[in-house]
Amino acid sequence: MKLRDEFPLDHRLARVYRVGAGLCGILLLVFGALGFADQLAFFDTAGASVAGLSTNGLLSLISVVVGCVLVAGAVVGGNTASTINMVVGALFVLSGFVHIFILDRAANFLDFRMSNVVFSFVMGLLIMTFGMYGRVTGGLPHDNPYWRERHPDRAAREDAARAARPAPTPVTAGRAVSPAPAADRRHGAR
Repeated sequence: MKLRDEFPLDHRLARVYRVGAGLCGILLLVFGALGFADQLAFFDTAGASVAGLSTNGLLSLISVVVGCVLVAGAVVGGNTASTINMVVGALFVLSGFVHIFILDRAANFLDFRMSNVVFSFVMGLLIMTFGMYGRVTGGLPHDNPYWRERHPDRAAREDAARAARPAPTPVTAGRAVSPAPAADRRHGAR
């Protein structure tokens, strides 16, 4: 059994994964398109700026490709969008760490500046948060499909216990049924 088989198509988490991937993907597509509109040289490191971030043709191309991957994940949705969000977010954070060490060096062929590094960290954490939402935590509810996949024995026991419980009747529905009262001790046996 695969987790995808157990993940309902209309599960509320799927909407979060899709929206996150779609919004971040569109933002990257717009950034890349603005870089292409400025006709920047591919490996230029002269400091051309688009939307407050330093860029060149290569960074614009990477932005468009990653934006397309995120938008494709949003179209597919479900676990695919979640996984794409987590991977792309992790790559953004990794890129931020790599570029913080190569600022003002010849290896900085993407023309990153400190604003780009901060953007990479923020965007990476945002995308990862969208991907991990409802999937990675210590306190997942027991009806969460990810919890059920990780704890199949406990999920089966809970399902069996739920099935064994009698269905609530109209008289007992909405209130707790207490056991029969004990003998009234004030008037005890005489």
